[in-house]
Amino acid sequence: MDRHSVTWSGPMPALITPFDECGAIDEALFRRNVEIQLERGATGFLVGGCTGEFWAMNGDERRLLYALGASAVRGRGTVLAGCGAVTAAEAIALIRAAQDAGCDGAVILPPYFVKITNDEIFAHFEAISRAVNFPICLYNIPGNAVNAITPTLARRLADLDTVVAIKESSGDWNNYYATFLAVRDRLRVFCGPSSVFGVPAVDLGADGTIDCFPNMWTPGGLELYSSVARGDRAEAARLQALGRRLTDLCTSGGRTLYPATKAAMDMMGFAGGGRPRPPLRPLTGEPLAGLRVGLVELGLI
Repeated sequence: MDRHSVTWSGPMPALITPFDECGAIDEALFRRNVEIQLERGATGFLVGGCTGEFWAMNGDERRLLYALGASAVRGRGTVLAGCGAVTAAEAIALIRAAQDAGCDGAVILPPYFVKITNDEIFAHFEAISRAVNFPICLYNIPGNAVNAITPTLARRLADLDTVVAIKESSGDWNNYYATFLAVRDRLRVFCGPSSVFGVPAVDLGADGTIDCFPNMWTPGGLELYSSVARGDRAEAARLQALGRRLTDLCTSGGRTLYPATKAAMDMMGFAGGGRPRPPLRPLTGEPLAGLRVGLVELGLI
């Protein structure tokens, strides 16, 4: 397999996971968010990724999300399943569940928490690739995973049979672009922090974007990709500037990204916001009030 083995492209939201008052996955709100995103131009989705709070779920819940994602989309876009795990055995089991559920591919980050070497990261992905026959998208997010997929390591991992893409979410333009140059001929390259530099990434040839912001910034978060694709440079520049300001708003003033995303969804009337899972807590007090003021100033509510 390689980049030509799949057709994944375009703006693909990393979906939040809504929870009901009892803390269970709210399937109805999840489906409604999928419909909103499809209506406004999404070409696919990542379910159960970092934005989806996979790290606060048990295995059964992660498997439920895979099935829910595939049944909600119903072939109208790509469905990628977040299947990252510390051990290869657990990742393999999750990938098989995603494949059985009808997903199109698996997104795999390196083992997290424990710091390991590049050879150990490679061995982890090699063991997974040998055990499954399912397209894999590498996921570089060292801010969460601790371990990074460097451009050199990405080039090496591209040799593995089932690796077809990479979601580059380091937030570092130099690392993103070096990775793009290293693997673009063999892997599809998706820009993670599209709200920060998605326009230049797409302009230079990124296959698509996989980002959390379309959950609350729609259609703008999707149009950021589409405006470049249709050559509307003025609109692309406007959206990129807005995305940058929105990113800063959601990550400052006592706010972190995932609770801020859900709170903003509630303020803007989008389906599926609500409470994050512990250890995250809903925004309250000044962080919540500041988010509302900022969204008003940005013209989003």
